[in-house]
Amino acid sequence: MMQLFHTVSEVCSRVTTERYSTSFSSAIKLLHHDLRQPIFNIYGLVRFADEIVDTFHDHDKSLLLAEFKQQTYDAIERKISLNPILHSFQLTVNAYNIDHSLIDAFFRSMEMDLDKKAYDHQGYIDYIYGSAEVVGLMCLYVFCEGDRQLYDKLKGSARSLGAAFQKVNFLRDLNADFKQLDRVYFPGCDFTNFTDCDKTKIEADIQADFDEAYNGIMQLPVKARFGVYVAYKYYLSLFRRIKRIKPARIMQERVRVPDYRKAAIVLRAGVKQQLGMM
Repeated sequence: MMQLFHTVSEVCSRVTTERYSTSFSSAIKLLHHDLRQPIFNIYGLVRFADEIVDTFHDHDKSLLLAEFKQQTYDAIERKISLNPILHSFQLTVNAYNIDHSLIDAFFRSMEMDLDKKAYDHQGYIDYIYGSAEVVGLMCLYVFCEGDRQLYDKLKGSARSLGAAFQKVNFLRDLNADFKQLDRVYFPGCDFTNFTDCDKTKIEADIQADFDEAYNGIMQLPVKARFGVYVAYKYYLSLFRRIKRIKPARIMQERVRVPDYRKAAIVLRAGVKQQLGMM
């Protein structure tokens, strides 16, 4: 019967991913079957923590995050939790021996979101590492399936992919972050006067992350490569759409990739895979 509890918990993480991010969930489903659920389990933990700091404004967010953090560590140590999201997460952490320092860094960044409204250069680097790069590294533990040599080889690219995704999210969500949450992630930018120069500088940094990430994706194990490549192409498509529009428009609306474009990305990636080009 314990297996039933594991299964129910993991279903909760999968549903959480599907409801909160259609793009990520569809990309995860393109991974080998063995890898899908562990990635859903990681996303569930990340999503719930993010919800605490971004959404629960009528509650004591600091208290909720502190409790969630402690419950996460308790779940990992005890190898069980009655919170299904935390139980499924600990299954993955313990199965793949994920370094706990990555979890520590993630929660530090979530804690920064509780009260930090603007970032200097170092603060920005630290936040990106904890909020995004470590998530890429946790996923890399799963993709490498215990091959530590391969993990060490690809961890730089995994960090770059996580950073690229997060920075694109920041650009896409400028309006909500600045006007609703009063947050300014990009250092040195005045978003009351967001200029073409500001935008171009940010985009050059993101492009460098995408370039580094691609090199690592092409070296991933076959079981992981296709799904990660599709997620990369989703975000690259979003990034290219953002690059084509003026700064003022970014401050007014949230850019999206249409479903037909996402379908085309999967189709083209499938053709590329069949031709042995990835």
